[in-house]
Amino acid sequence: MAERDFSRYQKKVIQRYYDNRPALDEQRLAELATDKKKPKLWETAKEIMERLGTPASRVEHVMKTNDPAQVAEVVKDVQSGKIRPKPEKKIDPPKE
Repeated sequence: MAERDFSRYQKKVIQRYYDNRPALDEQRLAELATDKKKPKLWETAKEIMERLGTPASRVEHVMKTNDPAQVAEVVKDVQSGKIRPKPEKKIDPPKE
């Protein structure tokens, strides 16, 4: 991938996005819990649960049941702190 020149402002925006990614994932998962009709949405929910550090056995259970209420329970546990997001690797901003 070609190196890109980002302005200082762009670098800060990119860094804030990655700093806030767990919160964005949590919000997205909550939104997906309300609309569970399409298989692609279930796959997205699975990816987000894995990124948030949900135990694999629980992810499998939620995926087998295809029940939005189960996803809502995962969201509740994430929000209450029972499930803690995995620490992400820090991505260094592009060099000037």
